[in-house]
Amino acid sequence: MPKLFPILSAMLLTAAPTLAQGPVATKDYAQWVNPIIGTDSKPSLSNGNTYPAIALPWGMNFWMPQTGKMGNGWAYQYSADKIRGFKQTHQPSPWMNDYGQFAIMPITGQRVFDEDARASWYSHKAEVAEPNYYKVYLADHDVTTEIAPTERAARFRFTFPKTDSAYVVIDALDKGSMVKIIPQQRKIVGYTTRNSGGVPKNFKNYFVIEFDHDFTSTAVFKDKELAVGLMEATVNHAGAAVGFKTRKGEQVQARVASSFISPEQAELNLKEIGDQNFDSVRQKGRDAWNKTLGRIDVEGGTADQKRTFYSCLYRALLFPRKLYELDANGKVMHYSPFNGEVLPGYMYTDTGFWDTFRALFPFLNLLYPDQNAEMQQGLANDYKESGWLPEWASPGLRSVMVGNNSASVVADAYLKGIRGQDMNVLYEALVHGANNEGPLDAVGRKGVAYYNKLGYVPYDVKINENAARTLEYAYDDFTIYQLAKALGKPKKEINLYAKRSQNYRNLFDKESGLMRGKNENGKFQAPFSPFKWGDAFTEGNSLHYTWSVFHDVAGLMDLMGGKQKFVATLDTVFALPPVFDDSYYGGTIHEIREMQIAGMGNYAHGNQPIQHMIYLYNYAGQPWKAQYWLREVMNRLYLPTADGYCGDEDNGQTSAWYVFTALGFYPVCPGTDQYVLGAPLFPKATLHLPSGKDIVLNAPKNSDQNRYVNQLTMNGKVYDKNWLSHEELMKGATLDFDMTSTPNKTRGTSNAAAPFSMSKYK
Repeated sequence: MPKLFPILSAMLLTAAPTLAQGPVATKDYAQWVNPIIGTDSKPSLSNGNTYPAIALPWGMNFWMPQTGKMGNGWAYQYSADKIRGFKQTHQPSPWMNDYGQFAIMPITGQRVFDEDARASWYSHKAEVAEPNYYKVYLADHDVTTEIAPTERAARFRFTFPKTDSAYVVIDALDKGSMVKIIPQQRKIVGYTTRNSGGVPKNFKNYFVIEFDHDFTSTAVFKDKELAVGLMEATVNHAGAAVGFKTRKGEQVQARVASSFISPEQAELNLKEIGDQNFDSVRQKGRDAWNKTLGRIDVEGGTADQKRTFYSCLYRALLFPRKLYELDANGKVMHYSPFNGEVLPGYMYTDTGFWDTFRALFPFLNLLYPDQNAEMQQGLANDYKESGWLPEWASPGLRSVMVGNNSASVVADAYLKGIRGQDMNVLYEALVHGANNEGPLDAVGRKGVAYYNKLGYVPYDVKINENAARTLEYAYDDFTIYQLAKALGKPKKEINLYAKRSQNYRNLFDKESGLMRGKNENGKFQAPFSPFKWGDAFTEGNSLHYTWSVFHDVAGLMDLMGGKQKFVATLDTVFALPPVFDDSYYGGTIHEIREMQIAGMGNYAHGNQPIQHMIYLYNYAGQPWKAQYWLREVMNRLYLPTADGYCGDEDNGQTSAWYVFTALGFYPVCPGTDQYVLGAPLFPKATLHLPSGKDIVLNAPKNSDQNRYVNQLTMNGKVYDKNWLSHEELMKGATLDFDMTSTPNKTRGTSNAAAPFSMSKYK
C-alpha cells in the first residue's frame, strides 16, 4: 500500500482534463477518448478485438502494453492480469496479427529475459490509457512505465525504486533478429523480422533505443540464453538487458524509433523527438489528437455518449497507417512491402477494404481529404509496385475476405473531389483488377471468368462465398461506371460496367424473396436456408447479404415486389429470433455468437455486410423506422467500456458507422454524392471542414425519447429529402432538426424524397 498510494494519487492528477495550449485546439477532445474500449475480447467472442493503441493519428508506429505471449494476436486482453512488455506494434487486427514488432520491459531484482519470468502483475486501477499517453504500475518490479509517442518514435519514462538491480529488457522476438549494445553511446540498435505474412524476403524493422543513463551492466541473449561477454547477437531470437543503479523514484528515460528502410533511417526518425523532454512529447501528442479530433465538436448529450463518440472517432483515425518515412532532405520515401525496394512517394497500409469502403473512407473524404489524398497516391504506388491494388493490406497483399472494393475506395475519393493522385494509373488498376484473377484469392476477382460470362460466380464450381462475391463485384462495377463517366472514358466502356452493375439481379430468388447461390447451369442452389452463414455468403447469411445492392435499392425493391414487401423483409430481420445455421463452419464462429447475444433478432451489426441495412427504410418511404432502429443500435450496441463494441471494430469501420450515425447521416452508397439521413444523437454538432467552412447540425429538442425527425430545414429552407448532397455540404450548411417523440409518417414518404438508385422508383 505505501508504494501504490502515491502512484494512484499521481494517476488522478494525470487523468484530470487539461486544455491543449496554444492555437492548436481550444478544447480538450482527447479527454473523452478511452483506448481501452473493445479490449475485453477473445477469439470466441469479440467486444471489439481492439488494443490500446498509443499513437498519433495515422502514425507509422503504435505502442501497446503486451499481456499475451509472443506471437499471440490477442496481445492485450482486458481480463489479463500480467504485462509481459511494452510492444511496438503494427497489428491491424488480432486475426491478421503483427509485424515490425519488438518489446521493451523494465524489471528489478534478478536479471531475466524469458517473457513469463519478466512478467508483472498489474491492475487497471493503476493504469492510465490516453491516445497519446500510457502509464501503468508494474507491481512485481515496483516500477512505473510511461510512454509518449510521435509518428515513428516514442519516449519512455521508467520510475524505479532504490535498487542496484534495475534493468530494461529489449526483446527483438524470434524468427530472426539482431541486437547490439553500444555502451559508450548509451544505445541499443537492432532489427526484428517477425511477421505474419505480406512481406518480401528482405523485410526488417530496424530499431534504435537511446537511454539518458550510463549502463551499470549489459547482457545479450541468444535464443533466450545469456551470452556472456558479448555485446551483439544475430540469431533466431535475440535480446538484450541493460542495468542501472537507481535511487527511489529515479527516472530512467529512453528514446526509441524504428524504420523499415535502414538503421540510418531509424536514427533519422529518432529526430522526431530530438531534445524534447517527456512532457513536451506528451503534450505535442495531445495537441495533435485535439487538432484532429476537433474537426467535430459535439455539444450536449451524456458523458457516456461523448466518451463513445470521441473514442469511436479516435479509432477511425488510426488506420490505414503511414508506411512512409522522411529522408535526410525531408523527401517522402517508403519501403515497398511488395518488392522490397526503397522508393519515393507515399504509402499507407493496414486496412481491409471489405470493411472500410463502407464508411471509413467516405468519412476521410468528408473531413480529412488531405490524408486520403496521400492514401490515394499510396494506392497508385501499390499498383505500380505489385501489379495489383490490395483488398486487404498488412503490410503487403493479403488473401483475406472477398470483393474488389478497392474500386469503391478509389472512385469515391475522386468523385468527392480528392486530387493529386495519378488517375490514369488508378483507373488502369481498377480495370485490371475487375477483369483478372490475382496472385491471391482476395486480390483481383476470384471467379471473374464466370462472372463476366454468366453474370454471377456459380455456387458449384468450388469458389467459396460465391454469392457474396457476385453482389460485391456488381457494386464495384457500379463504382467503376461512375468513375469512368467522370473521367470521360469511351461510351462502350462506361456501358459495360453499367450493365455489369445489374448482375445482382441474377441471384435474386423470387421464391424466397432473397439472394441465393446459383449453379453454373442456371438453377439455384438446393437446399437453401436463409439462416445459413458462410457457404454462398461471407460471414453472414442471405438475410444479411440480400441488402448488398448499395447502388440500386429501387431495383432490389422492385424484385422483392414493391415497397411493402421490401419493408416487411427489413422488419423481419429484427422480428426473427437469432436463429442460425453454422454447419458450413462446423461450429459457431464468433460473428454468429455476437449476433445471437445482441438481442436484436437476426440483425448482426457486429459484422459489416448489414451495417447499412437500417438506412434502407429511407428508400421505401418509412424513414422513421430508420430513426428508431439507429438510435437503438447506438444505445444498446456501443458503450464506453472495455466490452463496448458488438463485434470486431475492424480498422475504424464499425467506429465510423457510429460517428456518421451520431451526426445523423451515412454513406450507404460510396461512389455517389449522397448521404442517407438518419437522426442526430446530440443536440448540436459542428463539423469544421478543412476549407474553413462549417456544417452545423442543430437538434435542440433531441433526447432519448425525441429520436424522430419531425421537420428538417437546411440553410433556413424546409428540406424534405431523405438524403444530403456531399457537394452542397462542402459549401457549408446549417441543418436544423425539429425532433419529436412521435414519428412523423408524412415526411420523406414520396419517391422524390428517396435517395439515389440506378433504377427508377415505382
